Amino acid sequence: MKNKPSLAESAYATVRDWILSGEYPPGTPLTRRPIADRLGMSLIPVTEALQRLESEGLVESLPRIGTRVRIPTPAQIRGHYDLRQALETQSARLFSERATDAQRKRIVEMGNRVDALYAALDHGKPRFAAKLFRAHQEHAKFHLYVAGGTGSKPLIEAVERSHVIIFNWLYNSAAHIERHPPRWHGELAEVLADRDAEEAGRAMRLHTGYGMEDVIERISAYTIQNGHDGSYRGPQRRKPTGND
Repeated sequence: MKNKPSLAESAYATVRDWILSGEYPPGTPLTRRPIADRLGMSLIPVTEALQRLESEGLVESLPRIGTRVRIPTPAQIRGHYDLRQALETQSARLFSERATDAQRKRIVEMGNRVDALYAALDHGKPRFAAKLFRAHQEHAKFHLYVAGGTGSKPLIEAVERSHVIIFNWLYNSAAHIERHPPRWHGELAEVLADRDAEEAGRAMRLHTGYGMEDVIERISAYTIQNGHDGSYRGPQRRKPTGND
């Protein structure tokens, strides 16, 4: 039987979901008391959760500003894209060489599922935000599965520890990147399953670099609009509707 997560772990997971879902976009102030009240717990586990999120790079604490969701600079975004390309390109090469037949079949299934989830998104449909969050979850699982299929524990740990996939998720959410080319993951998965390491690496490199300049442009415009010099005015979010 699994141990029940501690209050700090529960607070961490919940606040992290709020950030990754876009409910708390970059620049959102994170004040301990309101968060603790919303979660129905004391300040201590919330403080621990925010410290962990800060150590992972999703949150930042600045003088005269306080704690907020990190606002990434263009250099930071490029850096995470570069690191992700390096790690996942090697993951793709090794997956192509080492994956079992079952893993090759599974990655194709997962790629097609991710494409289907993104293709089904529609702002006009009910529960759009929840469905987008689910699509991002499956997208992250797809890429982590590739790393897992390499059988290289150090590489798997490097991908997980670097949080490159989570940062990609965060940047896409902040930039409102919700669409991909048709069969974007299904076609990649077929290349990964095809036992050609060179082609797998090339395909993954192209895949992980896709949209970087668009993400930088959109996030930069967002941070300029909301202030990036300590005068941040808070996230400009639409009011929740019954469809979310």
